[in-house]
Amino acid sequence: MGSAGPLTGRSILLVEDEPIIALDIAQGFRAAGAVVFIASNLIDGIRLADHPDLSAAVLDFGLSDGHGTALCERLNQRGIPFLLHTGYPHVKGACSSAMIVPKPAAPSQLVSAIEGLIKAG
Repeated sequence: MGSAGPLTGRSILLVEDEPIIALDIAQGFRAAGAVVFIASNLIDGIRLADHPDLSAAVLDFGLSDGHGTALCERLNQRGIPFLLHTGYPHVKGACSSAMIVPKPAAPSQLVSAIEGLIKAG
């Protein structure tokens, strides 16, 4: 087996407002071969959700500048698979159909979940 990881050639959007958590998760996705776009707030997350090469996303629902509903709507419109990595027990609207991986979760758990979403799509 070569150095190619299971997500080689994939681009993952990570929206997380806790810097240490974001770095840990991003490192896990990079180790799996993915390119990672990191947003620390809702506004940047929505902007990056329009990236043409985006394969999937990991979102924190409760961000410092609001809840992720608009971001979930944008990803749904584009047909981009995503999961919520959140401590919020109740998510609403466009986010309610998403897979939820409760915080805290190991980066490897998030990588495996995203692999599954990409394969299912």
